[in-house]
Amino acid sequence: MDTLSGGESVQSRMVLTVTELTMRIKDVLEGGVGSVWVTGEISNLRRPLSGHVYLTLKDGGSAIPAVMFSRVARGLRFEPADGQEVTVFGTVSVYVPRGAYQIIIEQLEPKGIGALQIAFEQLKRKLEAEGLFDASRKRPLPFLPRRIGVVTSPTGAAISDIISVILRRFPKPRISLMPVRVQGAEAAAEIAGAIRKFNEKFDDVDVLIVGRGGGSLEDLWPFNEETVARAIAASRIPVISAVGHEIDFTIADFAADRRALTPSEAGEIVLPKLDDLLDRLGGFWERLAKALRMRVSETRKRVEFLFDRLSPSIAGREIAERIQLVDDLSERLSSAAGKAVSERRRRIESLCQVLGSLSPSNVLGRGYSFTTRESGGPALRDAREAVPGMRIRTHLEKGTVVSKVEEAGESGPP
Repeated sequence: MDTLSGGESVQSRMVLTVTELTMRIKDVLEGGVGSVWVTGEISNLRRPLSGHVYLTLKDGGSAIPAVMFSRVARGLRFEPADGQEVTVFGTVSVYVPRGAYQIIIEQLEPKGIGALQIAFEQLKRKLEAEGLFDASRKRPLPFLPRRIGVVTSPTGAAISDIISVILRRFPKPRISLMPVRVQGAEAAAEIAGAIRKFNEKFDDVDVLIVGRGGGSLEDLWPFNEETVARAIAASRIPVISAVGHEIDFTIADFAADRRALTPSEAGEIVLPKLDDLLDRLGGFWERLAKALRMRVSETRKRVEFLFDRLSPSIAGREIAERIQLVDDLSERLSSAAGKAVSERRRRIESLCQVLGSLSPSNVLGRGYSFTTRESGGPALRDAREAVPGMRIRTHLEKGTVVSKVEEAGESGPP
C-alpha cells in the first residue's frame, strides 16, 4: 500500500475536481457574504446584444467584476458610463466556468447626483445636439386662436387654473381637453399620444397647452421623457409647455414653442385680455381719425398756398368755393370719425355684455351647475346618459362634487 510522507494513505485522500472546488467556494462565498452595498468607479463597461450590462467596479486598491442582467438594466433611469462613481446593491456570486467571483447587481445608483438628474442631463444634451431646441424651430403663437387644445389631467389643479384664468380674460373661449395621466409609468405615452391626436383630428385647434401642476422630480418625470419631447417638436400646432412651478424645468419646456412658468400663466399667454383688446381697437380708430385730419389740414394749407400765388384774375369764385368745400369736408370727416369710434365701441361693449351673460362662470354664479362623467368629457344633457353605479362630477361656481348615480330616469319639469 502506497503511503505519503507522514503516513497518510493515497486512498484516504479526498480529491476534488476543479468544478467541485469552485462549487464549494461558491457555496461558502455566497452563503457567507450574501447581499451587500458597494461603492466604486465603473470601468470596462460593455452592453452586448443580450441587453445585459457587464462592468468592473474599482477603487484605488482593488477591482471586482459585476453583471447587471437585462431585466434590471431596462429599468435604469440613466445611462451608466466608464468613469462614473456609483453605488450598487447586489449579491456576491461565483461564475463557475471561470472560477471568478463577481457581483450580480440588483440596483445601481449614481453617487452624489441622482439618477433622474443624470437622465435629464443626458437626454437634454442628446436632443440639443440634434437641434430639437433651436430657436429657429420655435413658432409664434396665434393672436386669437379659434380653439385651444389642452393636454393634462381632467381632475388636477392645472386644468382648473387654465380655464379660470382664460374665462377672466376672454368670455366664452373654445377649449378642448384631451384627458391624460400626468404621473406614472404610462403617462408619457398618453401625453405624446394626445399631442399627436390633436394634430391628426382637430383642424381648428390653433394652439396646445401641455402640462400639469407642481410636484417632485419623480412626479414631473413624464414631461422629461423622450417620446413627449419628440411629439412636441413634431407638432404642427404651436405648443405651450406649462409644467409645475417657476423653478421647475423639464425637457418639454425646451422642446415647446413657448414655456409658461405655471399653468395659470399659460392661460394668460394663450389669449389676450378682452379689455386690453378693446382699448387697442379704440386707439386704432383714434389714430386713424387723427391721421385723416392731418392729411386734410396739409392739403388745405397746400391749396391756400397755391391760391395765394395765383393772380386775382385766375383766383375766382370757383377756387374760393373749393377751399370752402375742403373746410366743410374736414369738419364732416372729423365728426364722422368720432361718431364711428363711439358707435363701434358701443357695439363691442354690447357684444361683451352678451358674451358675459353666456359665460360659464356667470351662469354657474347664478346657482346653476353642469355635470360630466368623473373622467371628464362633454356635459350630460339627458338623464338616460347616467346609469346606476356610474360616477359623475358636478361643476359648481366654486369647485366640483363627485357622486355616484343611484337612480336615473326621465322626470317632469321642476
